[in-house]
Amino acid sequence: MASRVSNTSSSLFTARFLTRKLSPNVITYYTFFIFAFSIFVFFFYVRNITVDEDQQNSLFAQQTRSHRVPELHEYNEQLWDSPFSHGLRPCVKPTAKYKGAQGFDRYLTVRSNGGLNQMRTGISDMVAVAHIMNATLVIPQLDKRSFWQDSSVFSDIFDELHFIESLQGDIRVVKELPKSLEAVPRARKHFTSWSGVGYYEEMTRLWNDYQVIHVAKSDSRLANNDLPLDIQRLRCRAMYHALRFSRPIENLGKRLVDRLRSRSGRYIALHLRYEKDMLSFTGCTYGLTDAESEELRILRESTNYWKVKKINSTEQRVGGFCPLTPKEVGIFLQAFGFPRSTPIYIAAGDIYGGNTHLSELSSRFPNLVFKESLATPEELNAFTNHASQTAALDYIISVESDVFVPSYSGNMARAVEGHRRFLGHRKTITPDRKGLVGIFDMLETGELEEGAALSRMVQRMHKNRQGAPRKRQGSLPGVKGRARFRTEESFYENPYPECICGSRSKLEKT
Repeated sequence: MASRVSNTSSSLFTARFLTRKLSPNVITYYTFFIFAFSIFVFFFYVRNITVDEDQQNSLFAQQTRSHRVPELHEYNEQLWDSPFSHGLRPCVKPTAKYKGAQGFDRYLTVRSNGGLNQMRTGISDMVAVAHIMNATLVIPQLDKRSFWQDSSVFSDIFDELHFIESLQGDIRVVKELPKSLEAVPRARKHFTSWSGVGYYEEMTRLWNDYQVIHVAKSDSRLANNDLPLDIQRLRCRAMYHALRFSRPIENLGKRLVDRLRSRSGRYIALHLRYEKDMLSFTGCTYGLTDAESEELRILRESTNYWKVKKINSTEQRVGGFCPLTPKEVGIFLQAFGFPRSTPIYIAAGDIYGGNTHLSELSSRFPNLVFKESLATPEELNAFTNHASQTAALDYIISVESDVFVPSYSGNMARAVEGHRRFLGHRKTITPDRKGLVGIFDMLETGELEEGAALSRMVQRMHKNRQGAPRKRQGSLPGVKGRARFRTEESFYENPYPECICGSRSKLEKT
């Protein structure tokens, strides 16, 4: 009986449900609900597919960027960027045991020799020598007999008061020898080149007989290596802090840098050492006419203080001892990747042969900039016939450049490279002149054409010649005796590690 009642109730419930489900309103409601739910599922599914595809595309793009050839603007960034400096920084402070020289009754007078940068490095050496010998340094006399015949005195080129004051903790510096000592006998010395501390300590015996020692030449009087840390840092303080240029030179130099940047932004400073004196001195006549070669030979023969007279030009070039020609510089920079529009400041005197040879560079890089195009005639008038002062302007513009390229490893090239290393290893591209000779000769004979293959060769050759941190190089293997000192890398070309510091782990990697 209970079972029959249950079955009857179930039948009635089913009948009621079916009756309500089949009503028009219910059908409409459920139809709308199913349709809306379907739309929701469809868009949710499509969204997931889109997100997955975007993620996959992003990952693919990242993978592709890591393997593709850099675009032009990215490649330009690589061209201009400085090598990673590994967190290195200038460090020139003396150690705790350092003591300044007194030397109030002993005087060192100096006649500096050479051009601007030869004199600067020589004066910095003499500061260190005065400290070692416990002497007072008299403001050095500058060379007026060099090729340029510059009549400038120390205060014309350098900030004399700053030089004296900045070295107070190191040595005593005076403008002139005391009147009472002007007529006394002096010990006149040609100190031996590349000498160490022991040599100058031995020279202090001269104080037993003299109050004044006159140094006839200042260039390369100190060794590059194996000197006490405090002496090396004193050389850096003298070179990079004390020997500040005079205010007129500093002010104009900074104005010219500002004008160059406002006009062009980034720029290369090219020390184009294709000048008459350098070509004559090195005997490099490749690419010159017979008349030009003869003119250079006559100049060399008639210049008494140039000792070597007969030079084989071909051997000089093959050995990498010649400045790059303007044409070779153009090929080199183009192969390196710099675009035709690159602004190039020419840090040099008169280019030998004028536009005849310079056009071989300007045809590839027409945006050449000179002092005369940056400064007004009135601004340059004060520097006329003073080659060392105009060279100081070139020095400032070169140190501040985005990229520095020397066509020859002369005194200015070495000094600028060292200063740029000191200031944070700013990019300096040093052409491998010896290695490039073979490439230039293949271009000349048609064995090689300008293009991608040439660019790869040049860039590979100079991968490690862009101013990245490295320790100073010692003498060449196989060279013995004092001659080995001549083959060492100049202290002022690379004052690392004595004047550039970092953590021990980073120093060991460089």
